[in-house]
Amino acid sequence: MAGKTYSGNYFEDFTIGRQIVHATPRTVTQGDIALYLALYGSRFAATSASTFARDLGYPQLPIDSLLAFHLVFGKTVPDISLNAVANLGYAGGRFGVPVYPGDTLTTTSTVIGLKPNSSGRNGNVYVRSVGVNQDGQMVLDYVRWVMVNRREAVSEVGESVIPPLPGAVAVEDLVVPYEPGAPYDERMQALAGSTHLWDDYEVGERIDHVDGMTIEESDHMLATRLYQNTAKVHFNQFAQNDTKIGRRLIYGGHIISLARALSFNGLANAQAVAAINAGSHANPTFAGDTIYAWSEVLDRMEVPGRADVGALRLRTVATKDLPCAGFPYRDEAGKYLPGVVLDLDYTVLMPRRAGA
Repeated sequence: MAGKTYSGNYFEDFTIGRQIVHATPRTVTQGDIALYLALYGSRFAATSASTFARDLGYPQLPIDSLLAFHLVFGKTVPDISLNAVANLGYAGGRFGVPVYPGDTLTTTSTVIGLKPNSSGRNGNVYVRSVGVNQDGQMVLDYVRWVMVNRREAVSEVGESVIPPLPGAVAVEDLVVPYEPGAPYDERMQALAGSTHLWDDYEVGERIDHVDGMTIEESDHMLATRLYQNTAKVHFNQFAQNDTKIGRRLIYGGHIISLARALSFNGLANAQAVAAINAGSHANPTFAGDTIYAWSEVLDRMEVPGRADVGALRLRTVATKDLPCAGFPYRDEAGKYLPGVVLDLDYTVLMPRRAGA
């Protein structure tokens, strides 16, 4: 009798062009919003208050852009990264229509690249994943690459097919997820928590987000279950006992959400994430680490057809047990400092000053 259980794909199971429809559609609820808020304490007004969201131009309270990312990402884990060593990076991530409670998300992935590693024990798998809602509308489209174990080590590793990675999402391709709303006046700015709007940021400006947040075991375990992320490296301590590290790794997306939440202090009016242009998980994180973050403005762009909102391309760097007043990043050789855990290039949408 054929086995009925599933042990996930190993590196040798992937082929270029293979399409995978991921199991278990996920209907979003108000409970997801509450749990996400409990995990990260995000204070951005557009995803915290339905009244503010409607004034901004949404028809109702949307879920956080990154919660949508995690739910779409989580669908891919059993097929792509159940047997992963580590999630390595992202590119060309574009957010589409907003997600509201009651929407149902599904994800499909296509294998676009394979790079066997010289050790013969694992290799990097490149996929493009697309999440859609119940109406087939794109919620998120992104590329990621992940190091996946082989079922058995080999001596002849084979050829690499490394895909060209997309660059930063062009401003004309960004989706503004809300219509023009009420004037973003002093009342709206007070409710948002800052008077600093799109017009007030300069390219090259650096911002220390000051605050730190310590990761508890319960935090990342609840997060991986919320997103139905089944990767062994995140939730199976028994399996991790036999690895070189010997501990559960924190899901990289957990760090992205922590950094985004911390960025409120300095970027409070960045009400939506429109794109993830590139990202790298520079070093692993574990329970007990305290996460800090700083950001640099890489570009300030006008959004075609919208006088009410502009786009800021940011680099946000997250660190562990390393406050960011000195903006820690790379050493003289160009390598990430040991305390740097995330290097994220992304684009946010921010209201513009009226009449500017």
